[in-house]
Amino acid sequence: MIKELKIGGLTIPVPVIQGGMGVGISMSGLATAVANEGGVGVISAAGLGFVHRNPALDFLEASIEGLKIEIQKAKEKTKGIIGVNVMVAMSNYADLARTAISEKADILFAGAGLPFELPKFLNPGSQTKLVPIVSSGRAAKLICNKWKTLHDYLPDAMVVEGPKAGGHLGFKNEQLQDAHYSLEEIVPEVVREVKYFEDLYQQEIPVIAAGGIYTGQDIYNIMQKGAKGVQIGTRFVTTEECDASLNFKMAYVNASEKDIEIIQSPVGMPGRAVMNSFIEKVRDGFKKPIKCPFHCIKTCEVSSSPYCIITALYNAYKGNMKSGYAFAGTNAYLATKITTVKEIFSELVNDLQAAINRSEKTN
Repeated sequence: MIKELKIGGLTIPVPVIQGGMGVGISMSGLATAVANEGGVGVISAAGLGFVHRNPALDFLEASIEGLKIEIQKAKEKTKGIIGVNVMVAMSNYADLARTAISEKADILFAGAGLPFELPKFLNPGSQTKLVPIVSSGRAAKLICNKWKTLHDYLPDAMVVEGPKAGGHLGFKNEQLQDAHYSLEEIVPEVVREVKYFEDLYQQEIPVIAAGGIYTGQDIYNIMQKGAKGVQIGTRFVTTEECDASLNFKMAYVNASEKDIEIIQSPVGMPGRAVMNSFIEKVRDGFKKPIKCPFHCIKTCEVSSSPYCIITALYNAYKGNMKSGYAFAGTNAYLATKITTVKEIFSELVNDLQAAINRSEKTN
């Protein structure tokens, strides 16, 4: 039998968390559908000020308003578990984290930086569970130590994101192809580091594996390495319920394996995306440095950036692929059609159960 995933008192019937995909890709539409299937639906806070533009508000204020709207819409449509993903690198990270907590998001995921301050945003009586996203055992240990020392709090779970994920990656370019940094290597490292704190404080901290997981067999394989659940983003993009435009989804469906490439993002990190004419123009030097009216990411080098990343991602979300591009995990090319969240969950659960059954027969 497939084991439920437990995070800080929450019970998740299917141990699948939908990855937070920024600038409109995973909002209340996708999150609700995933939560209704027994997984964790996740709203990405990134770029909501673009999606929910309001002439009376600046970009950062509109981001907070947009996050409130998306959480409320999701909670109206599901009794399931809704999470929010906030990037530490965002300039209004603290405000977005506080908003997710005040709006009673069930889980707050924080990555793209080390969220050392996250527990201090909790209010007395807050029910939101806190889950950092890391890419190494060292980062997991650092966060557990800092949180316990500074806030007397341990993570309710830990997401480990490997180098096959979509979007911005927490690795150097040379590490992306290095087997020592593969998900299969770093999950056991994080499990080992976390176990020390679990044993010392008698508190379970389930490790959730992310990056390149696409099938039920993938889920089974990584669970054999100690993961209690998985985070999947890319697979859910090509669903009817995904909040992205059809053009964005078809970029996955039409992609071949060689189209999924590593690019250098203006925010100073490598990222994985579907190659298109916009990225080629950037590489060929046709894009010019821009002025930034948004200041959305702390690490973005405006003076040397050939384009505004949040504008490019928003254009892609809206379907204007000539002026933007689609971030994607390494397996995005496996999508052959637009499907539904229900069909994906059915396939994942059946395949995972079949893998479990095969293992039990051989043991």
